[in-house]
Amino acid sequence: MTEETPKQEETDAPEILNAEDPSCVDAQSDDAAPQDVAPLTPEEKIEALETELAKQKEQVLRQLAETENARRRAQREREDTIRYGASALAKDLLNVADNLQRALQSVPSEARESDDVIKNLVIGIEMTEKELLSAMQKQGVEKIEPLGEKFSYDKHQAMFEVPNTGKPAGTIVELMQPGYIMHERLLRPAMVG
Repeated sequence: MTEETPKQEETDAPEILNAEDPSCVDAQSDDAAPQDVAPLTPEEKIEALETELAKQKEQVLRQLAETENARRRAQREREDTIRYGASALAKDLLNVADNLQRALQSVPSEARESDDVIKNLVIGIEMTEKELLSAMQKQGVEKIEPLGEKFSYDKHQAMFEVPNTGKPAGTIVELMQPGYIMHERLLRPAMVG
């Protein structure tokens, strides 16, 4: 019987709200809110709903604009990938084209005319070079041979300066190695003097 007495005291004691318990705080504020805030008139409710609707519309428009920008960016990246995807391969093939040209330049013209074997070899190298340059041109790769043009930092690399050429300063008078561009993007600058 002594054990039942404290239980009755615990249940008879008034309930103490714990301020740290969020459910208790919500219960207190919910009870207090209707007493502090006057009910909204229909016009105020309409105005509040219109404000919320305007915010939601703005948020939706921003999301649509962001989605459209992402779509355009992806489209542009896809086009660039298609357009410049072969640029790494093209850069590697530039040395092959240069070596074919060097092979042709190394054969003296007298040897070409006097020996049929060398003549046929030179013709084969010329045909191979022409085919390689044609294949590269189909991919948008163009050769830059700027002899006589004005020097441009965008397309040329100066290797040396030639004094007293009789031409205006900055004019290219010697080409050491041709440059290449692919769809207006520089693959390799022309080495000039």
